[in-house]
Amino acid sequence: MKIKIEILYKTSKGTETTFLSDEMNPEKALLLAEDLERTGRVKNMIFYDNHDTTLMLKELRKYVSSVEDEPHNIVVFFDGGFDVETKNSGLGCVIYYEQGGKQLRVRKNARIEELNTNGEAEYAALHLAISELEFMGVHHIPVTFTGDSQGVINQLNDEWPCYEEELLRWIDRIEHKIDELGITPEYTLVPRKRNREADHLATQALNGVEIFSNSEIE
Repeated sequence: MKIKIEILYKTSKGTETTFLSDEMNPEKALLLAEDLERTGRVKNMIFYDNHDTTLMLKELRKYVSSVEDEPHNIVVFFDGGFDVETKNSGLGCVIYYEQGGKQLRVRKNARIEELNTNGEAEYAALHLAISELEFMGVHHIPVTFTGDSQGVINQLNDEWPCYEEELLRWIDRIEHKIDELGITPEYTLVPRKRNREADHLATQALNGVEIFSNSEIE
């Protein structure tokens, strides 16, 4: 979830104006809101999430408290690679998240043999990431899924049609699992260089190097 803060500010001489912040995660929004509240010059504060739902300060505090010990502020990077000669696919995903006041990262890859195209490998990599989210206990929370395949991202955002039956089956599997977990997905396209970590994991999988790690980010 991303939060914007709308502030009605009043100076010591009574002049008022309204400010609207950039988007930020809920923890940062709460920290800033409580600091602003201590100035005594904020007449009113309203919080908006990325679906334009309105929250008051009490509701924001309750939300931050409820997710503190659960994985939250989750951003997933995924990538798939396909070797035409061997018909092997390499899948890679990186999951950044917060839990218990810590910044954490999961790195995971897999090699599979039953796919036929690079497009299938891209969708399979996303499905691998969602399966890992399920294992982590992620549910009923917004998640940002980030990839460098324009076709995959645009199809998942319903901006491009999909005609290939194999890809449609992957989309159905992904959407079913997303609905089952109660995840609100946001699909974001990034340049390939920003997806380098997931790409490297997919390449390692193709080369027979299996990776799994869950570590704190300093």
